[in-house]
Amino acid sequence: MPKDTISKVQEYKDSLITKAETLITKGFPEKIVELNELLSTPMFNERNFTEVHQDLNIPVVAPVLMNHRDGDVDVSDNDHPVTKRPRKDDNISGTAVLGLPSGTVPCNKPLCDMIKVVKPIIRKLVEDSNLLKMWISFMIPKIEDGNNFGVSIQEDTLAEIQTVESEAAAFFDQISRYFLTRAKVVSKVAKYPHIDDYRRAVVELDEKEYLSLWLVVCEVRNRYSSLHDIVIKNLEKLKKPRSSNAENLY
Repeated sequence: MPKDTISKVQEYKDSLITKAETLITKGFPEKIVELNELLSTPMFNERNFTEVHQDLNIPVVAPVLMNHRDGDVDVSDNDHPVTKRPRKDDNISGTAVLGLPSGTVPCNKPLCDMIKVVKPIIRKLVEDSNLLKMWISFMIPKIEDGNNFGVSIQEDTLAEIQTVESEAAAFFDQISRYFLTRAKVVSKVAKYPHIDDYRRAVVELDEKEYLSLWLVVCEVRNRYSSLHDIVIKNLEKLKKPRSSNAENLY
């Protein structure tokens, strides 16, 4: 392998280690304070559900009266026995939605504003977790017999960081599922505009997402706090899992 390639790889490792140590000692405490301040703002602190209530812009159309024949009996001028028509299943098909008279159904603007704030926070947690994961991986020494207590601490910390990374990625999925679920319920409102339960379901879904976004920010803050705590407490063992005089013990 060319020496230039080896030196570049080593430079990458050294820069990553420097970034990770700066992130732990400086970046995490600043992020915790920043998230605490965000949670104290009116957007997240008050949690008034009425602020996320929004009109769907789907009017209730007037009912259409249709003339229909008696489905059970055919009336005849003669006194002959009547013949019943075969009964069909009573399927409720709803209103055919070709277009909404009032235009499109907008997304919930207050929730969209919150999501614009929350998504970069989730993304940053994923990036920071990935950086820490690589940092600890580079600190793990080669496999040897004995004196592996510090290595077990590294592995436990690495597993905790991987869990945080997976949970942060799941927060993204939660947001996309909210929009998909809301779209399905709104389509039900468009198809069955006279059923108030569907309209209420949209309101309940928006309120649930409002609370979930607040909870996501709290969980991100808690994850930063727990990672900072576990790394700082075990920083010496994470950086030097094996003592230099271990050979003298045997």
